[in-house]
Amino acid sequence: MIKAVLFDLGGTLHTSDSPPGRDVWFARRVIDRLGDYGIHLDTTAEELARGLGVNAEEYKHMTEGSLREHPSAEIWSRWFLREYGLTREQLAPMAEELSFLYDYERTRVMRRPGLLETMEKLRSMGLRLGVISNIISVSVVPHFLSEYGLEGYMDCVVTSCATGIRKPDPGIFRVAEEALGLLPRELAYVGDTISRDVRGTRNAGWRLMIQIRNPGIAHRDKGLEQSGFVPDYLIDSLTEIPAIIAGENGKD
Repeated sequence: MIKAVLFDLGGTLHTSDSPPGRDVWFARRVIDRLGDYGIHLDTTAEELARGLGVNAEEYKHMTEGSLREHPSAEIWSRWFLREYGLTREQLAPMAEELSFLYDYERTRVMRRPGLLETMEKLRSMGLRLGVISNIISVSVVPHFLSEYGLEGYMDCVVTSCATGIRKPDPGIFRVAEEALGLLPRELAYVGDTISRDVRGTRNAGWRLMIQIRNPGIAHRDKGLEQSGFVPDYLIDSLTEIPAIIAGENGKD
């Protein structure tokens, strides 16, 4: 029987987009915040925006191979701001704040319709809830949950930045199992990607994998459509989940 349902954050509990000029606006935020700490970058917001885009993609590519998340100060010194010769020690005092801004403000975020309704229904069914997310800020997931009115709903929150492990490594799923005291056969996961979420759930051997459609990440899954990693259910709305769980538990 499924006793808990865990969720990805980005693309699952909310979606995001990047309107024209958002990258430059965010780069200006980074420049200004660094300046508040006495670090002045010799660059323009336009130049920094271009560099951040390239460097972030390189970091993501590297982590797709290693499946390890690096500390924020290292991410910003070694990758995101590598052209500016800033050390990990220089960036340590503000690295988490920069990571929070990156995960919270870099794109425009929109919560999924039916989010709170779905969580209330699942809790009313006696299910435990949680989050497993690949993310570089340790504080942004609790912030989003509070903003969405969900902080009291989650029995565990597991992030790559806290564990050092990224999906689809099953190790991050093992952390959630231990936190909940449940077995793989008692767990379901909801995510939007094949590359991280479907593969991760299958690697961990969890009972159920539900993939929610997110056209914005199709490029991340390019070439994986025929990989053999497929969800048990492919849905369009979070509100479909309670009936799926009820149906699956009705089989037991």
